[in-house]
Amino acid sequence: MGYPGTVAELTDRLRDGGYLADRGLATTLLVSLSLCRPVLLEGEVGVGKTEVAKVLAAVFGRKLIRLQCYEGISTSQALYEWDYARQMLQIRALSQAEATEEGSVDQLFGPKFLLERPLLEAVRQGDRAVLLIDEVDRAEFEAFLLEVLSDFQISIPEIGTITADSSPVVILTSNRTRELHDALRRRCLYHWIGYPAADREAEIVALREPGAAAQLVEKVVAAVQRLRELDMAKPPGVAETIDWVRTLGVLGETELTPDAAGDTLGAVVKDRDDLDLVRDNLVEIISGA
Repeated sequence: MGYPGTVAELTDRLRDGGYLADRGLATTLLVSLSLCRPVLLEGEVGVGKTEVAKVLAAVFGRKLIRLQCYEGISTSQALYEWDYARQMLQIRALSQAEATEEGSVDQLFGPKFLLERPLLEAVRQGDRAVLLIDEVDRAEFEAFLLEVLSDFQISIPEIGTITADSSPVVILTSNRTRELHDALRRRCLYHWIGYPAADREAEIVALREPGAAAQLVEKVVAAVQRLRELDMAKPPGVAETIDWVRTLGVLGETELTPDAAGDTLGAVVKDRDDLDLVRDNLVEIISGA
C-alpha cells in the first residue's frame, strides 16, 4: 500500500490530510495496515471516526468505498443485487425462439447484469480501496460480515466465487447503539475515540480551520467543553466545534459574545430540549469560556 513505516510518519501523513491522530490511534492504524486487519472504531458521535477512513483514502490515493449501515439493511444491499430492470429489457429483446433455448435464462444472470454494492466492490478493488463500514451497530449481519472480512471472497451462485487479490483497508465505526457480536470484535483491532482535552481540541480545530482567530478557537472550545458537562441528550462532538467556529467566521465574529453564541447555537446544539437547556445557562457557559 505504500504506507509509512513508523507511527510518527503515519501521524504526519494523517496531519497532512487534515486529521490529528493521537499516538494510540496512529499505532492501531499502522498495525492494521501492516497485518491487513480491520479496525473497529468506537466513540461518541462527532469525534472523527468516519473521518479516519476518508483521510486514509485521501492521503494514500485509494478509493473510498462506504457501506452506510442502517436498521433493516439487507445483505444484498451490502453485497450485490441483480439489475432486474435490465434483465426484463433483455427478455423482451429476445425472440420467442431465443427465449426457449437452453441457457438463455442463465445468460440473464451474467456479469453485465450484476450490480456491485460496497462489499463486492471492495473485494474486487482489493488494496486499491479503503472500505468504510459506517455505524455497523445499526445493522444486524455480523455473522455475514465476519465471513467476508475473514477471507475477502464472495460466492455468487450464478457466477462463482470472487476473491480479492489483496485485502482492502477496512474501517468499521460504531456509536454503541447496541453491542456487537464478540466474534466480530475479535476479528478487528479496536480503538476508542473519546472527546479530546481542550488543548487537543483547539489544535484539531486550528488544523481544520487555519484561518480562524486563535482567540475565537480557544473561546469556542472552552464553551463546548462546558456544554459537555451539561445533561444534554446529544452532547456536541468535535465536528460541532468545527462547525461553530466556521459559522462564527462566516458572520465575521472574532469574539464569542453571548449575542453571537445565541444566534449561532444551531451549529452546535441539535436537539430542542438541549437548546432550551443551553439557553438557560448560556451566560454562565460563555463567561466561563
